[in-house]
Amino acid sequence: MRILYIHQYFKTPNEPGGTRSYWISKALIEAGHEVIMITQNKKGKEAVELVVKDGINVIQLKNWYANEMSIPSRIKSYFSFMVKSTRQAMKLKNIDMVISTSTPLSVGLPALLLKWFYGIPYLFEVRDLWPEVPIQMGAMKNPVVRWFARFFEKTIYKNSKHIVALSPGMYDSIIKYVSSDKVSMIPNMAKNDKFWPRVHNEKLLTQLGLRKNSFKVIHFGAMGLANGLLYVMEAARSLSSEMIDDVDFVFLGEGKAKKICEDFAGKHKLKNVYFYDRVPMTETSEIVNFCDVSIVPFMNLPILGTNSPNKLFDSLSAAKPVVVNSNGWTKDIVEKYQCGAFVDPNSPIDFAKLIIKWKNDPELIRQMGENGRELARNVYDKSILTKQFVSVVENNFIKQ
Repeated sequence: MRILYIHQYFKTPNEPGGTRSYWISKALIEAGHEVIMITQNKKGKEAVELVVKDGINVIQLKNWYANEMSIPSRIKSYFSFMVKSTRQAMKLKNIDMVISTSTPLSVGLPALLLKWFYGIPYLFEVRDLWPEVPIQMGAMKNPVVRWFARFFEKTIYKNSKHIVALSPGMYDSIIKYVSSDKVSMIPNMAKNDKFWPRVHNEKLLTQLGLRKNSFKVIHFGAMGLANGLLYVMEAARSLSSEMIDDVDFVFLGEGKAKKICEDFAGKHKLKNVYFYDRVPMTETSEIVNFCDVSIVPFMNLPILGTNSPNKLFDSLSAAKPVVVNSNGWTKDIVEKYQCGAFVDPNSPIDFAKLIIKWKNDPELIRQMGENGRELARNVYDKSILTKQFVSVVENNFIKQ
């Protein structure tokens, strides 16, 4: 089949950011399909650029977006990409199906219009439950806007031929609107060949100015408001005030909350917190490898418990125990498979106490890391989950 794939934030492993769409595209190509990706290019010189990335035909549309943007600026960026991607999609010929992946929800419009005007079926992939996430976060207060956003969400779901949800919570939310037989749950993927335990890169450790023998807690990936990172900062402050000076907190990424966290660290004169810009996957893997524990925090909102965070699965691959504070399926994972722990989202002191406990029990750290690595290899590896995705595509979109 000739597949059109629409993802505003498409990245390859050589670029900072999530790579799920890349691995799915590669698996589809290996199965004999052609993939045309429509995405944005923040630094593009031309309005439209055509490139081939590892066999994927990529149409890059000039469009600016940054995690630090205000809500009005984000909406403007979403609308701009929606219009540009729709125009580009309508020009393409001989498309057999469309894969459209959120967020934002607006990427569903070009797929919807291709179905309505040309009868091309589409698969919609739900990575976050929009508009419920921005609604619960207080970013969508106008009741008319809320009504329209929810109406648009239902329209996208009901017109799709199939939907892929990235967590059980997302699945349960979607089947309120459509039959369960048109929804599959395929979570984010562990990249065991990209994140794995090995000898520490001490040269990089020195370049970053990190202490060799400290106990390191890392948060890597998006640093958005939804990540609730002041929770981690309060734990760092607690350890600092108790004169526990051999624990360091490493933040690797970008987002609106980064400046807030930096200001917090400056205000409280914290010496145990380090901030770095996001880097390509290879370097991210090296940094995660010489840390001891990974933290996957979110604001204490029910909807955020449905998230399927990339960093969770990369942490499992890297054999790092994971701390979560969302009372959802990630809590179930770390507790059932003994590869981490859940902490009270309202008590950063509990998180600080857990870190002290783990720091003093290296054998527990080692065992939880091994448990996580085994889970990543046998259940969540991208080789397993991309095959599931290809099967969903072929079973639902190839004419029998």
